[in-house]
Amino acid sequence: MTHFGATILDATGERLSPQEKRFFAEADPFGFILFARNIASADQVRALCADMRDAVGRNAPITIDQEGGRVQRLRAPLWRNWPAPLPHVAAAGRNAAEAMYLRYRLIAHELHELGIDSNCAPLVDVAGAQTHDFLRDRCYGTDPARVAELGRAVADGLLDGGVLPVLKHIPGHGRAQSDSHLDLPVVYDVLETLTAWDFAPFKALNDLPMGMTAHLVYAAIDELPATVSPTMMQLIRDQIGFDGLIMTDDISMKALSGSLTDITRASLDAGCDIALLCNATLDERRAVADTAGRLNDVGQARAEAALAARRTPTKVDISALEAKLSAMSGGLTYGR
Repeated sequence: MTHFGATILDATGERLSPQEKRFFAEADPFGFILFARNIASADQVRALCADMRDAVGRNAPITIDQEGGRVQRLRAPLWRNWPAPLPHVAAAGRNAAEAMYLRYRLIAHELHELGIDSNCAPLVDVAGAQTHDFLRDRCYGTDPARVAELGRAVADGLLDGGVLPVLKHIPGHGRAQSDSHLDLPVVYDVLETLTAWDFAPFKALNDLPMGMTAHLVYAAIDELPATVSPTMMQLIRDQIGFDGLIMTDDISMKALSGSLTDITRASLDAGCDIALLCNATLDERRAVADTAGRLNDVGQARAEAALAARRTPTKVDISALEAKLSAMSGGLTYGR
């Protein structure tokens, strides 16, 4: 069996162009990611997912960012509008773990019906007073053990709905005081603090099939951003114990400097398995795919293990789940 391409890539519009079909057939990316520009209707999304899988000739994973709040690609009126996670956790109170399970079981139902079988969640970055606004309400709380518990509930809800979770942002983005989409955050806390606080939820969830890196510098450990740092990637594998498939966060984010091909090479050399590239031109996608090449033997084994974690959704009464979640959500709405 030929190894998959060491990339996750996106599409320009609502259907693949002939040029994109040819490119994907050649590059054979491990998987794909969807954005709002790729979404118009349920039938159209299903057709696009079919286009993507047809292009590579296999049941490639298709992921999306469907957290809720500001970060959700599927929105009303066709799909539910979800509140941001942090206020939803607060509203649910002592029922938060069950509420998060139900929330992401319902999200998984929406995704799976469209042919989307992965979601970039749970996000187990631990929030604090310093957490930048771009991230804070996307977090689940301020206590590492509680965040890990809620992250497990999110992952279980997705898996039971036939959707692979992507654990992010390894090894922890909560202390960032700037937005890594725009700048490179630097964290100065000592290793002991990071280990006990930021890294702890990721260690608790280190059995999940896929994870996504954080684009920030942990100055006590290395001067390079985690995504391109061999030292940090070794810490993720050894100290945190995560042996699943690791993808970069989007390599086009401004936190990382250099050309897209340089970043691709640096991230894979550091120990990432997959380069995730979003919002790029076809030429940029082609250059990154050429640079990334194919997964190595270890990466291919991780990719195959991740795909083997896909499940047939458990049978549930969606209306009953909605009613139960509504009853424990403190008046927050998530309707269409």
